[in-house]
Order: sequence, then structure tokens, then C-alpha cells
Amino acid sequence: MNVQKSYSQRGGLSASTIKWFAVFCMAIDHIAWAFVPTFSAVGIVMHAFGRITAPCMCFFLTEGYVHTHDIRRYLLRMGIFALLSWPCFVFFERGPGIWALEPGMIWSLFFSLLAITAVDRLKGPVPKMLAVAGCMLATLVGDWPLFCVAFTLVFWLERGQFYRQAAGFAAAAVLMALFYASDNATQAVSPRWFFLQLCVLLALFPLSRYNGTRGDERHPKCNKWGFYIFYPAHLFLLGILRYFVFV
Repeated sequence: MNVQKSYSQRGGLSASTIKWFAVFCMAIDHIAWAFVPTFSAVGIVMHAFGRITAPCMCFFLTEGYVHTHDIRRYLLRMGIFALLSWPCFVFFERGPGIWALEPGMIWSLFFSLLAITAVDRLKGPVPKMLAVAGCMLATLVGDWPLFCVAFTLVFWLERGQFYRQAAGFAAAAVLMALFYASDNATQAVSPRWFFLQLCVLLALFPLSRYNGTRGDERHPKCNKWGFYIFYPAHLFLLGILRYFVFV
């Protein structure tokens, strides 16, 4: 199948436009975690927007993998920013002077990229499955554990077939919502958390408009480095506001 043609038939948003929209949604979500009661009307709306971010980033990991000139440099860049973001994420989540094994979203995205690299390049089903399992386990300490890898694999395996991507993603999203919304002690599902997690399906709206282009070629460096820099920077700033300004 001509992937570029199938993308062009689906609409008119570039990768850059969708990714920056996802970044905006992420910022809204983190502002809500810091300052808005979770299940207030405003909180639910803000967190619903925040569910859009992770699936979009997983989707564009697969596009980045296809178009990168050097996968080792791509992985190195993500790995470095995963480590740099770690203290910022912990500071935002827990406050100053606290350390925890919570490296954040870029950590999980790094292992998601590593998973599709393994699936694409390793020979034989057993090495592929072991590599994917290892990557999924590594995300247990990160943000969006397990399902960040799952979403990325769905988008990778069905790349260029949007309706198949959407169906696979929707199935994974339901499993994720059940998993994240289950009480560890009773295994009962919280309806409010289930609904909130299921809002990841909102990501299908902007992704359905992806036209297969990178977009905004006037500022390629901004598009390349913007998310990596914005992620730890906005967490650090929100942490400052949360613990030192609005206390």
C-alpha cells in the first residue's frame, strides 16, 4: 500500500500540528493535577484533554522510527531526555527534596521506541517477544506503564491502515482503562476512573486527520527538540508554582 497516499486521503493535519496540540493537552492535564480537584467538572474536562497526549506521542514514535536517518541517535536522544526529565517529574509529583523511581513519560516512550525497533530488527518470534516483554516491564516505573508500549506496537504493526490502527488501539484502550481503574485490593472497577482513562480514544480525532507530512519546515529544530525540552521545563515550572508560589 502507498502509505503516503492513504494518509493524504484522510485529511489535512501535519505531524507538527498534532504533536504541538498533544503537548498543549499535556500541559492542561498537568496543570489540573497540580491545582484542580480531579473529579470536579473542570478537572474531568482538563484530564480528558490530557488523555490525548500519550496515544499521539506513541503514534508519532512509529512515524519517527520510519523516517529517522539514525535509530541509534534517536534512541540516545530519547534516553538522555528521559534521564534529564526524571528529577523534574519527581519534583512535580512529590515536591522538593524527595527522590523516587518515577522517571516520567519520556522514559516510557524510550522503551516503546526500543520495542518497535526490536520487533522490526530482531529475527524470530521468541527474541521479539522477550524484547517487548522486557520493554513493557521497564515502563512499570514510568508514566503510562505497559500500555505506552502496547499503543506504540499497535500503531507500528498496522501503520498506514488507520482503521485497523484505530480498532487495535480502541481494544488496547479498553483493557488499559479496566487495568488502571481497578482497585488493587478488591479488583472492583471505579466507573469515574474508567471513564477518564477511556478518554484516550479522543486522540483518534486528531490522528484521523494526519496527512503524512512533517509540517512547519521553517522551524525543523523547534519541531525536533521542542517536546524534549518542553516536557522537563514545564514540569519544573509547575513544580515551582505548586510548592513555592501557590501554597
